[in-house]
Amino acid sequence: MLVLTRKQGEKILIGDDIVITVLDVRGDSIRLGVDAPRGISIQRAEILKAVTEANLEANLAADRDDQVAADQLKSSLGLLPAAPPPPAQP
Repeated sequence: MLVLTRKQGEKILIGDDIVITVLDVRGDSIRLGVDAPRGISIQRAEILKAVTEANLEANLAADRDDQVAADQLKSSLGLLPAAPPPPAQP
């Protein structure tokens, strides 16, 4: 990892066609501007991580729902053994 110190208005060049500019510095945060060709995907890592986790959870929930629906269908068609009766209460 290359670590650089930059001041407001200074730029970092990546290759021939990506420019990162320090736009503003306030306390412990900075604003960066990124100029890149349209074909270059620029994403914030924390947003990408959150979306990926949400998609994974949605897929797992859908898989569970699909399995429950499949079991209900099999049961209604008599393809699954009937659930044992609950134990007798004294």
